[in-house]
Amino acid sequence: MKHPESYYAATANHHQRWPQLTESIQCDVCIIGGGFTGLSSALFLTEAGYDVVLLEAAQIGFGASGRNGGQVVNSYSRDIEVIQQRYGPNVAKMLGSMMFEGADIIRDRIDRYAIDCDYRPGGIFAALNARQMGHLRAQKTLWESYGNRELTLLDSAGMQREVASERYVGGLLDRRGGHLHPLNLALGEAEAIRRHGGRIYEQSAATAVAYGSPNRIKTAGGEVSAKFVIFAGNAYLAPQLEPRLSSKSMPCGSQIITSEPLSAELARALLPSNYCVEDCNYLLDYFRLTADNRLLYGGGVIYGARDPQDIDALIRPKLLKTFPQLGNIKFSHRWSGNFLLTLSRMPQFGRLENNVYYMQGDSGHGVTCTHLAGKLIAETLRGDAERFDAFASIPHLPFPGGRRFKVPLTAIGAAWYALRDRLGV
Repeated sequence: MKHPESYYAATANHHQRWPQLTESIQCDVCIIGGGFTGLSSALFLTEAGYDVVLLEAAQIGFGASGRNGGQVVNSYSRDIEVIQQRYGPNVAKMLGSMMFEGADIIRDRIDRYAIDCDYRPGGIFAALNARQMGHLRAQKTLWESYGNRELTLLDSAGMQREVASERYVGGLLDRRGGHLHPLNLALGEAEAIRRHGGRIYEQSAATAVAYGSPNRIKTAGGEVSAKFVIFAGNAYLAPQLEPRLSSKSMPCGSQIITSEPLSAELARALLPSNYCVEDCNYLLDYFRLTADNRLLYGGGVIYGARDPQDIDALIRPKLLKTFPQLGNIKFSHRWSGNFLLTLSRMPQFGRLENNVYYMQGDSGHGVTCTHLAGKLIAETLRGDAERFDAFASIPHLPFPGGRRFKVPLTAIGAAWYALRDRLGV
């Protein structure tokens, strides 16, 4: 399988392809999945001297890591006050101390390995009503208490200076966020792993795993014998490979378009500071400019990961509601991709066996949380599991309705929250 057609695939940096596994090999750590979770884990581990093999069923960055909106968003899909209410002050304090670390890791990777991925600083959370604006004020206070001093509240006039739209009553600018070309980040991280001696195999899906000492991971053409295994496939992990992971999560689809290149004047008029933007709705919209002045716009969720028949029909009304002045805009690329949702909207980290780990379900905050996950698993294998275990202590709950009804029941729940957003309550 090749990268699906998208703006990212069309503008990917030139890169050397990775071989397919065709023999039996040994290693310290075998990672299943070549997205950001797997790549971050492999890079931290190879930097620490581990012999790492990464198996990717398609190509590096094939899944959500190479298809997402490219926004570097801090924290988690549930903010710290919710985490404290649900899981207690100790978990909240530990997770709060890490909620800006993923973005710092990304910037460090870009700088250390000179990864050309169009990184630009600054992201805005945009409020569509007074209730959402109140939440952003509280978020600013909370995030500042955990050390983020690069936050600015924007009133409606401030928002219109940053975004040429009259939709928003205000916003919160986070200069520790930003945006980038995610596929090029993934490809650059893979090259860094190569530099440290890590072995990556594409078109090498894991077909079976036999747990033990060592673990044995089979592919169609070979086998890996490994002391440790890390499952990092997220929404693209074959459900039958490890049913314990698929039973408490759900793949969901999101859709993105890019416009044809805009004039430099129009691009600057839409987003003068070149910040990325996401609104505060439950089913949120997000947008930004690319390096070649296209408007990238995404939004909506399709539960159960179906590919929509007409992405333009889904996204164009959203885009024009934000930017009615772009009535004649033409699209150059459109695509969909899946992310992995959990019932709690919190990432799921844990152990399946003493020497088998998993990290999945970032629920829409995958760009940053996956990079943090790689650092935590490296700490764990080196003997310090405190931070990993803070995530692992969070209960992993099944979706109501079981395999048959979890998609429609989740969609009904989402429709209720979407109605609340429209009513501003």
